[in-house]
Amino acid sequence: MSQSAHPEGLSMLDKRKIEAEILKEVYETLKASHGVEVAKATVSESVRRSAIEQARQFAAVARASGGGGTSLKAFQDVMPLWTKGGALEIEIKEQTDTTFTFNVVRCQYAETYKAMGLGEIGALLSCNRDGAFCEGYDPKLKLERSQTIMGGASHCDFKYRYET
Repeated sequence: MSQSAHPEGLSMLDKRKIEAEILKEVYETLKASHGVEVAKATVSESVRRSAIEQARQFAAVARASGGGGTSLKAFQDVMPLWTKGGALEIEIKEQTDTTFTFNVVRCQYAETYKAMGLGEIGALLSCNRDGAFCEGYDPKLKLERSQTIMGGASHCDFKYRYET
């Protein structure tokens, strides 16, 4: 495991683009050999596992930092990694010790995947990660979301809840 949960200086959008370039070839190869459903299921599960592992690394950093470990506050403190450079434009609706509710009104992740020709699996590459991240970060962190830009909605509605 690396010493940090995320390489210094690399935006999360750039990291996801690098991952997507590799996964695009895996997806196309699997699609040709095993069909669309197997290809999508494989990418989905691989991304979910990756998100859980990356979240565990973030949790380890939170515990080692002396800031009290994982919490909704610690989670909020790493949000700038995902929004860096305007990658996500968000409107915060509610922010307390136990809830963090916001809308994403612009998503460059969705725009990037569509530009890469990955619109059909963009949700698997990005949106699929969000709930899985909670699993790996802290089981007390829960996410509810009813819509995404990637799925064609005008905005993504994130409702994080931290069970105490």
